[in-house]
Amino acid sequence: MNATGGVSYAGFWRRFVASIIDGIIIGIAQFVVFLPALAVLGIGVATTAMEEEPSTGVGLILMAVGAYFFAILLSVIMSWLYFALMESSSRGATLGKMALGIRVTDLSGNRISFGKATGRYFGKIVSSMILMIGYLMAAFTEKKQALHDMMAGCLVVND
Repeated sequence: MNATGGVSYAGFWRRFVASIIDGIIIGIAQFVVFLPALAVLGIGVATTAMEEEPSTGVGLILMAVGAYFFAILLSVIMSWLYFALMESSSRGATLGKMALGIRVTDLSGNRISFGKATGRYFGKIVSSMILMIGYLMAAFTEKKQALHDMMAGCLVVND
C-alpha cells in the first residue's frame, strides 16, 4: 500500500534482487542435499567399479546420466516447493521477497493458493524460454507484472 491507500506494485529491480537472494538460498539448500548424496553414490561406486571391471564404463555412464536427471528432478521439486509453499503461506513471500519487503497476492490483494503459486512457479519456465522477456515485462507493464504473474493472475506488491 502507498500513502494514498492504493496498491504499490513492486518494481523490476526489487524483484530482481529478491530473486538473487532466493537463488542463493536454493543453491545452498541443493548443495547441502546433493553433495553428500553424490559423494556417497558417485565416488564410491565409480572407483570400485573401475578397479574391479574396467569394461563397466558404459554402465557407469548410464548411471551418471540417470543421477544427473534425478538431480535435475530433485532440484525442480525443491525449488517448486520453496516458491509455492512460501508464496502461498500467510506471509505471501519467499525469504528473498521478505528481505525486500514485497509479497505475492492475487489480483484482489488476497493471499494466493498453493495451486496458483504452483502455476506461477511453472509459468516462470515460459518467462525464461523467451529470452527472459517474460521477466522484463515487469519493468514495462502498468501493474509491474511479469508474464508468469499474468498467467497465474498474480501481483507482486510492496508491503
